[in-house]
Amino acid sequence: MDATQLLKGVLDVAVLAVVEGEDGYGYDVVRRLRAAGLEEVGDASVYGTLRRLYSAGALTSYVVPSEEGPHRKYYGITPQGRSMLATQRKTWAEFARTMDRLLEGVAV
Repeated sequence: MDATQLLKGVLDVAVLAVVEGEDGYGYDVVRRLRAAGLEEVGDASVYGTLRRLYSAGALTSYVVPSEEGPHRKYYGITPQGRSMLATQRKTWAEFARTMDRLLEGVAV
């Protein structure tokens, strides 16, 4: 099974989950996703997801000056984003239970 195809379907919820606990800038979000086990996540995919979630009102952003390089744009979750994440968590849990039953050969 190609994990990159699965990742496309869950990247929004994964990004929301990462920034729920702590705001982060683009590469920091990529690093945290990879550290969590999503090693195949691409930088461009995450940056695009951050922009899309920001445009949808799920994330807020702010710039933090840096003495060691360019300023960093940080993203944080909004109340709308928290609501989206809660809904997606429920959807994921139901989907995972269904897939577990199917893969274990349990009749539905």
